[in-house]
Amino acid sequence: NTAWAFAKAGHASPALFDALAAASTARVGDFKPQNLANTAWAFATVGHASPALFDALAAASTTLVGDFKPQELANTAWAF
Repeated sequence: NTAWAFAKAGHASPALFDALAAASTARVGDFKPQNLANTAWAFATVGHASPALFDALAAASTTLVGDFKPQELANTAWAF
């Protein structure tokens, strides 16, 4: 997950996160719980606002919440 790697490295490139937000919003329906959690965590960690992405992450997470592992659930809740 590119967003996770850049957030973990502390590199909050606005242009990169804008591009990742656009691409992720279009594909969030294909994400597994770990992808949803990592994406939410990464954007929250770098402080990059993306309301459309977070709306899509929330909708997808709601559908899959029963499949989340405890850490994925905690990371997602923290990000929001």
